[in-house]
Amino acid sequence: MTDPNTSAPSSPSELIARLASAAGHDCVDAAEALNAGCQCVSLDRQALVAALARDPRDGALQAMIAESRPHLFAESMAFVSAAHVRQMADLIAAIHRVVALPGWQDAVLAYAPESARHATRAAGVFLGYDFHLSDAGPQLIEINTNAGGGLLAAILGRAQRACCDEVAEAMAAMQGHASGDLERVFFEMFQAEWRAERGDAPLTTVAIVDEAPQGQYLLPEFLLFQRLFERHGVAAWICDPSELAHTADGLLLHGQRVDLVYNRLTDFSFDAPASRALREAWLVGSAVITPHPRAHALYADKRNLVLLSNPDALRRLGAAEADIAVITAGVPRTEAVTAAQAADFWARRRSLFFKPASGFGSRGAYRGDKLTRRVFDEIIAGDYIAQALVPPSERRLSVGGEAVALKMDLRNYVYRGEVQLVTARLYRGQTTNFRTPGGGFAPVLAVPCGHEGAA
Repeated sequence: MTDPNTSAPSSPSELIARLASAAGHDCVDAAEALNAGCQCVSLDRQALVAALARDPRDGALQAMIAESRPHLFAESMAFVSAAHVRQMADLIAAIHRVVALPGWQDAVLAYAPESARHATRAAGVFLGYDFHLSDAGPQLIEINTNAGGGLLAAILGRAQRACCDEVAEAMAAMQGHASGDLERVFFEMFQAEWRAERGDAPLTTVAIVDEAPQGQYLLPEFLLFQRLFERHGVAAWICDPSELAHTADGLLLHGQRVDLVYNRLTDFSFDAPASRALREAWLVGSAVITPHPRAHALYADKRNLVLLSNPDALRRLGAAEADIAVITAGVPRTEAVTAAQAADFWARRRSLFFKPASGFGSRGAYRGDKLTRRVFDEIIAGDYIAQALVPPSERRLSVGGEAVALKMDLRNYVYRGEVQLVTARLYRGQTTNFRTPGGGFAPVLAVPCGHEGAA
């Protein structure tokens, strides 16, 4: 252990020891001290192998992760105060209430693609709310509708051990607050989507769909979902959207009818030629598709952040004042980039992060302080938003015997406004990349605040 700073208690152990009487932001300080000073390895590789080895085919899955995805899982957990976990959940719940407002739906569907205007009772699985931690608390960076990694993170969480006294104390404080069997929770989420559209009819077949899935970095998760569905008696296939056909008999994969599609595509509106069968099935309702174009338009279109960060706009849309206060405190100011304001955006670029309105992941995203004039001109000519820059917090780990500061973001996996799981992603560079030694998905251990316990 190292002393993270001279103003803090002498060790993370001392911070945890005083959690019983902690109040206010003491648990925030404790989490920061643990992230800075606790560099021990908590990932139990043997337990991880056991967690993955639930099917005779899983030897190949383990080899795939070890050989070509060595930085998928971080070596240690990340620490977040229970106060911050609660603040993220409160913000997510407030956004869920705002999205349900007719005024919000009218506003965002007005600029959404046509396919998003099709109504459905399915809510969309695995909404992902991504946060950076700041001095002002958790700040929402973006929302995704096909957030990957939930099942991987759930399995990773079962493969942790207390690697030092400080972690043991924090884990002990968390006992009694486990979220239960997340794999069961995830399967029941898909069942809920199916029942919302089909009632008591049995769910028998699922297609997990992504472009060229065998080449996707998160292919291991697709395979794990396939196993999960099969353990519950549901036939599951992994396929490219071009393999699907839509006929009078419904959505078919090589002649087999597909009841439900677990959609992992980044063609959010099903406009690509390869998505034609999906689009047809979506529009006529011949298969249950989740997540879907409407969910993306309501939640994840980055232009929505402009509305969420504007209290006057939320007020006009009918949001409650309490929700407005929570949302605007946790969503960095976001603006639509226009050519008319090019000079102003250039002058303020160092305090901004630029993202394509219809983009995903880190594609086409730029920190303003790294911009060249050529790239800035391309941004002005494109369809971009500019968000107030919120640098990620850090998690210090020992990598190859050297203390390394990794950037950290937090992903909340959410269904119908309820947080199912919070995980961290550790990385170096501008954005999350799963290519960083020592980085990858990391379980989140919530540091309790006084008598409140863990969130």
